[in-house]
This record gives sequence, structure tokens and C-alpha cells, in this order.
Amino acid sequence: MTSVLKFLPAATLAVGLALSAAPALGQQAAQPKAAAAPAQPKATPAAVAAAKEILQIKNATAMYAGAVPGLVQKTKIALLQQNLNYQKDLNEVAPIVEQQLMGRQNEIGDGMAQIYASEFTEQELKDLVTFYKSPLGKKLIDAEPRAIGLSMAFMNSWAQNFSETVMGAFRAEMRKRGKEI
Repeated sequence: MTSVLKFLPAATLAVGLALSAAPALGQQAAQPKAAAAPAQPKATPAAVAAAKEILQIKNATAMYAGAVPGLVQKTKIALLQQNLNYQKDLNEVAPIVEQQLMGRQNEIGDGMAQIYASEFTEQELKDLVTFYKSPLGKKLIDAEPRAIGLSMAFMNSWAQNFSETVMGAFRAEMRKRGKEI
């Protein structure tokens, strides 16, 4: 996954994360705000350790390494929009808040490991570690980001071309009704 940084900009990773979280966000919207995330089944310490090793092998930390600074910046901007007269203070406070909260992004990795450990058995996780350390597993880690990037580019190109086909179909059907669009 270290190649991810070479082929996919951080924004693409953020979009990927946002899209992968979209169904969960939609489900949460239907729940009361105070509802907590559903509890994951308790995983064994060995399963969690194997899950953490998988995430480390795949360099998953690259996905959330900038979470704290990013959220501090986003919050500062939101506060600035509501408190323009505090711009100097908020600019001075932001690095202090960031320093106080630095390291909290590790909670994401811990949570991800718990999720992996609840979705896979301990043995499956150990088998995955073995696979990712194998030549094919290493190749997958190295080549997959490029394959995903090229696949996304292909999908975007296809969608753009197909949208012209869809537009043509709409125009043809509307012409049948005597309406030009």
C-alpha cells in the first residue's frame, strides 16, 4: 500500500474512505444521534494482533495519518466562519489543539484491527498475514493501488462516454414527444 501514495493522491483516499463509509452514515442517519456504533464481537488478543499486522503490512496508517491535523483545520475553518473577529486567536489555538490531540489517530487503527478481528477468524487472519508476506501477497500490495487507480480512471472515462449515450437516448425519447432538449 506504500505505492498508494505514488499513484493515488490523498484526496482519492479520502473519497474512498468517504464512499466506503457512506452506507454506514446513511444507516446512522436513521438512528437517533445518541445511538452508539454497534458493538463488535469480542476478538481474541491473537486475532487483534494478526489484524494489526495485516494493517501494518498494508500500510493502512497512510489512510488516516493526517486525520488529527485535518480535523483540527476543518474545525478551525468552521469556527472562523462563525467568529470572524477571532481569526488571530483561532489561528494561534489550532496548533495547540493539534499538539494536544496528536496521536489520537491511532484509535482509528485500533478500531480497524478490532473490526478485522471480528470479521475474520484468528486462523483466517494468520493465513492472511502469511499470504501478504508471500511473493504474490507482496505483489498484490505493490500492484493493487495502481490497478485501482487505473480502474477508477477507466470507470470515469466509461461514465463520461456512457453519459453521452444516455443523453442521446433522452433526446431521442423527448423528440418522439415533440420536445427538443
